Amino acid sequence: QVHLEESGGGLVQAGGTLRLSCAVSGRDISRNSVGWFRQYEGQERTFVAAVGWTDGRTYYSDSVKERFIIARDLAKNTVDLQMNVLKVEDTADYYCALGSRTINWQDYGYWGQGTRVTVSS
Repeated sequence: QVHLEESGGGLVQAGGTLRLSCAVSGRDISRNSVGWFRQYEGQERTFVAAVGWTDGRTYYSDSVKERFIIARDLAKNTVDLQMNVLKVEDTADYYCALGSRTINWQDYGYWGQGTRVTVSS
């Protein structure tokens, strides 16, 4: 059984920062990657960033590269997404997920419940 739970969403002004955290628990998580996805209303989930659980290699979408930082903490079993220089277009529901290291949400089999990020102008 795998469980993921996000925290840290909220309301922030454009240009501000926010830190999301994903607590991960369960079996065989070391063989996978943890990804962050976001979903705009009425649209499919899109890839934001991912990190390999064992090797720590990171991947980012072009839209967040240079602004967001993903990092895992093996001691705490958490994966954080530090979001800097937030833009109004970053407003979305954010989900963490466990799965293969790809940008496709279909390759992730376990998901958290999501947390909402709202960036005001």
